[in-house]
Amino acid sequence: MVQLQDFNDHPASPRPWLIAGLVTVLLAGGIWWWRHEPAPVSRAPVKATATPPAPVSVTPPVRGPQPAAVSASAPAASNPAPAKASGAIPASVLEEAAAMEKAGQLVEAREKYLSILEQYPGAADLAAVEEKAGALGIELVTKPNPMPEKADYVVAGGDSLDKIARKFGCTKELLATNNLIVKAALIKKGDRYRVFSGTFKVRVNKTRNDLLLTMNGRFFKRYRIGTGKFGKTPVGTFTVVERITQPVWWKPDGKAVPFGHPDNILGTHWLALKPVGNTPLVSGYGIHGTWDDSSIGKAESAGCVRMHNADVEQLYVLLPVGVDVVIEE
Repeated sequence: MVQLQDFNDHPASPRPWLIAGLVTVLLAGGIWWWRHEPAPVSRAPVKATATPPAPVSVTPPVRGPQPAAVSASAPAASNPAPAKASGAIPASVLEEAAAMEKAGQLVEAREKYLSILEQYPGAADLAAVEEKAGALGIELVTKPNPMPEKADYVVAGGDSLDKIARKFGCTKELLATNNLIVKAALIKKGDRYRVFSGTFKVRVNKTRNDLLLTMNGRFFKRYRIGTGKFGKTPVGTFTVVERITQPVWWKPDGKAVPFGHPDNILGTHWLALKPVGNTPLVSGYGIHGTWDDSSIGKAESAGCVRMHNADVEQLYVLLPVGVDVVIEE
């Protein structure tokens, strides 16, 4: 007869089911550890450096809107053009121009005065500088003085003062005074003359009652004038179409008043104007002299531009037919 063994009879010996459970737990733990074991860390030696770590900058918080970030690739702002000076003209600058004039350096002195006018457009003493520049301009242009705006010319066969003047765009009167020619008939082939070739333009301002003469786009001289009563001087663009000495004045009723008659109001010279472009086709207007100097600087004429006789005589010598004239309010 076989005797059945009861495991409860041997408490010191593990029971088979307990041993199987322990083995199962140990196997599961080993598998988990194998899967989650951290990767080995490289222990390469670190070289020492003499540079200490950069300090940490702590920026305090700024309240309010922040400026937009500037891209490093954005182009730099361009420098604005230098502004023209508007204060008083330095005495040293005026003294330099005066010294040039005293030394007979007329071209250089005039250029210095022009640069002052252009550099100090708001200065209070510009009128005196304009007077200096204007006087030097007349001296240079109307006399044999050399200047950049003059060219040398050798008289050819068949030439006359008028023909040479038209060739260079000046007046025969200016050509004569430039070269001290007393009689036009005395010029001959082979004579060498100095001829002005600059370009004049005129701008009349009715509010200021002045006439600005420019040469090659720069200041030349300013004249005081008289304009029409009740704003009757027409505005617009005109051109000089006729030049007359000792002009006859035609009254509104068609009656002619000869030069020299007390009723002739035109003075010594007349420059007839013709509208061009979009300017209304008015007629009978011009620039002329006057016997009534008290009317200069006022709105006293019937519509023409009045000047002192000495001033209109200068313009007559300087301005050929075809010169542009702008009249503005």
